[in-house]
Amino acid sequence: MSSILIKGGTVVTADAERRADVLIEGETIRALGPDLEVPAGTKARVIDASGAYVMPGGIDPHTHMQLPFMGTVASEDFFTGTSAAAAGGTTTIIDFVIPDPKERLLDAFRKWRGWAEKSASDYSFHVAVTWWDESVRQDMGTLCKEHGVNSFKHFMAYKGAIMADDEILVSSFLRARELGALSTVHAENGELVFRLQKEIFEKGITGPEGHPLSRPPEVEAEAANRAIRIAEVLGVPIYVVHTSCSDALDAIARARLEGQRVFGEVLAQHLVIDDSVYRDPDWNKAAHHVMSPPFRSKDHQAALWRGLQAGVLQTTATDHCCFCTPQKQAGLDDFRKIPNGTNGVEDRMAVLWHHGVRTGRLTPSEFVAATSTNAARIFNIHPKKGAIQPGADADLVVWDPQKSRTLSAKTHHQNIDFNIYEGMTVIGNPAVTLSRGRVLWENDQLRAEQGTGRWVDRPCFAPYWQAQRVKNDLAEPTKVERRRPDRA
Repeated sequence: MSSILIKGGTVVTADAERRADVLIEGETIRALGPDLEVPAGTKARVIDASGAYVMPGGIDPHTHMQLPFMGTVASEDFFTGTSAAAAGGTTTIIDFVIPDPKERLLDAFRKWRGWAEKSASDYSFHVAVTWWDESVRQDMGTLCKEHGVNSFKHFMAYKGAIMADDEILVSSFLRARELGALSTVHAENGELVFRLQKEIFEKGITGPEGHPLSRPPEVEAEAANRAIRIAEVLGVPIYVVHTSCSDALDAIARARLEGQRVFGEVLAQHLVIDDSVYRDPDWNKAAHHVMSPPFRSKDHQAALWRGLQAGVLQTTATDHCCFCTPQKQAGLDDFRKIPNGTNGVEDRMAVLWHHGVRTGRLTPSEFVAATSTNAARIFNIHPKKGAIQPGADADLVVWDPQKSRTLSAKTHHQNIDFNIYEGMTVIGNPAVTLSRGRVLWENDQLRAEQGTGRWVDRPCFAPYWQAQRVKNDLAEPTKVERRRPDRA
């Protein structure tokens, strides 16, 4: 069994930071403490972390590798995507199984598991509910009880394709309550988006600038509030993905202040890029920023930072979904046909460190919580992931706070010919990334190997969910006895 000793660094967790060494044996952390020594008779590689932080590997809870979408397939597969993630300090992704309408959830899950076998680091899946019948209900139970899936995704947008209407939301949320699973939502009013897209296109606006016009903040806010209120009535926790505007943030904050169990996610991209990108005279550059929800104005960015600082938003993600320039050009004459998605999985942690920690918006411990530990806790893989303690997986990043890098498509490892952060210089980057004790990134070189990643089981939360049912007064209602009037 191989051993690694990381010496001389400052260990940072979501709770504290302290000077400590970390001893790894095989795939797990064996010991943590000052001035550790390699056990007698054991050979160990020593990694010098002097002047650096040692943190849990990042967890990106929202990626789309190899996604079939809008008539094409995302250019990033599970090997290239997890390799690029490791270059940026992320060691676990939670991707999405998205069944076609009428496709069995289990069939889609098995298909995605096959695609993901090439992963270089660990992965798990949310499974989307895109339609409803008894088979969907049964498959949700099988996925939860036998396959370690504890979260189900609902797209409230993309009418005519994968959109979940209110009937599907209610049916799926109720089933999630029975199972102790977490319901997640992409909050955009699909009916409004469909109508606005049509009106804007018919007015002669065909370029990428039509995309944000068809998806204003109010469209996101209405859907977020609706999903949250449905969850409130049914007594189920809910997780709102890629919150992009202050209006949706307000809906999350209000519900949390009322005691409702609501979690909020924000994308690193939405924190630092504004909607001016859609007015770039270069069509390709503007189109490469087409994603949903779209980029917002700077006042929304400021609100999102405040939400992250205040804990209203708990996790940071990327919605990493890459389409190269020829794929984006499918919408040259119609913005509605531009495949939605941007890069980000390699750059998330450095962007958040530079614009969050170095500016004083976040402490190092808050950074760890937002990039790793909170996701591990919410999706029930903590302390196996997102922690530095004996018995945890040795998913670690040695973080050099002074290391500078200029983000560019010319040098990144993501399988896309564009980088939305092109030219941005970030200070604070990974020096070494380890996944279950394997070094994947060191000396600015990738050492990832295809197929070394593993599936991560995420157990459901049935006991807690049952407690929530009682708390939300969903017990037998009180019957009122009254005399019925005589019929005329």
